Amino acid sequence: MALVLHSWTPSKNVYKVLIAAEYNGVKVDLAPDFTMGVSNKSPEFLKMNPIGKVPLLQTPDGAIFESNAITRYVACLKDSGLYGSSPIDYGHIEQWIDFSSLEIDSHISTILAPRYGYGVYYAPAEEAANAALKRSLGALNSYLASNTFLVGHSVTLADIVLTCNLYYGFTYILPKSFTSAFPHVERYFWTLVNQPNFKKIIGEVKQTDAVPPVKTPEEAAAAAKAKAEPKKQEEKPAAPAEEEAPKPKAKNPLDLLPPSSMILDDWKRLYSNTKTNFREVAIKGFWDMYDPEGYSLWFCDYKYNDENTVSFVTLNKVGGFLQRMDIARKYAFGKMLVIGSEAPYKVKGLWLFRGKEIPQFVLDECYDMELYEWKKVDISDEAQKERVNQMIEDQEPFEGEALLDAKCFK
Repeated sequence: MALVLHSWTPSKNVYKVLIAAEYNGVKVDLAPDFTMGVSNKSPEFLKMNPIGKVPLLQTPDGAIFESNAITRYVACLKDSGLYGSSPIDYGHIEQWIDFSSLEIDSHISTILAPRYGYGVYYAPAEEAANAALKRSLGALNSYLASNTFLVGHSVTLADIVLTCNLYYGFTYILPKSFTSAFPHVERYFWTLVNQPNFKKIIGEVKQTDAVPPVKTPEEAAAAAKAKAEPKKQEEKPAAPAEEEAPKPKAKNPLDLLPPSSMILDDWKRLYSNTKTNFREVAIKGFWDMYDPEGYSLWFCDYKYNDENTVSFVTLNKVGGFLQRMDIARKYAFGKMLVIGSEAPYKVKGLWLFRGKEIPQFVLDECYDMELYEWKKVDISDEAQKERVNQMIEDQEPFEGEALLDAKCFK
């Protein structure tokens, strides 16, 4: 018998189960045609869980309810490292799962519920939840200042549960104006939701722009009634005699720029294939190709280098940035240098973008951009051109210091 998960979707409690399954290589099927308020009230379902709550997992050995219990079960089916590698790892993972549930999820739920008809608004309760959430995020932010993940150096079950609990906060009630006070939590959240196994389940994540208003008692009652009533099967409208042609997908503004003599893929190919005489071949080839009318070069410097006290955390920050820049792969080439033989490490970069300015969609969609100071390269300045050359070829020492690492975006 396959593992079958019964629940409505989309749901953070479903997400954490399915993400754990992805990491563990476990197949979990969603129950077909599940209808909240109907399927979970059936005699068959109530035999598995008399309370009628979801999610519920059917296994060959019986049913399991409560989302954290289900996620733990899935994580234990194979040893993929989701529970760490030692008893102390196990204890710390369980610690952070409890923290995630009691100090993050419960407070987010208190603020969220009255805004979507799941509870009655009570101002003192929301004020207390808001203060408690800030305190919890502050503690988490301090911990993440020197840690990429909650336990060890890779994703564990604790990260899966915490990220899914933060998901409702970021997407429904915590706009940038709120989360900017916790930059390490922001970095952590966006790094995790952009991991392939997370992205496969959750998809693209967009942070809410504002806190939604609280529903009036009448609106909340109407919403609760609507949820309680099974949805009637809607009649499908008759197909029109002639279907409209699908609307063409909107083009990226960069695709509408005048053609450039520089072919970005040709440069990336030259960079990748040049193994010797790099200055004479790749660097010379770059400047022969470079079109200042169609492309622009930018230096970037990380604003918070004094926080880069742990080497692997610094490297993971840069790796996460490059991962999130995938949205610009068609229009950009970049080099990121992590500099220094001891902490604090400096992070500096060089980027080539299509167009004469940094693309607006990159500024809008990649939050890391605001963590850097950006300066356009003046190619008439020979000193700046030489700095470009040194960054492209990973020259060491760079500006008098050793390179800890150099990463390329191409």
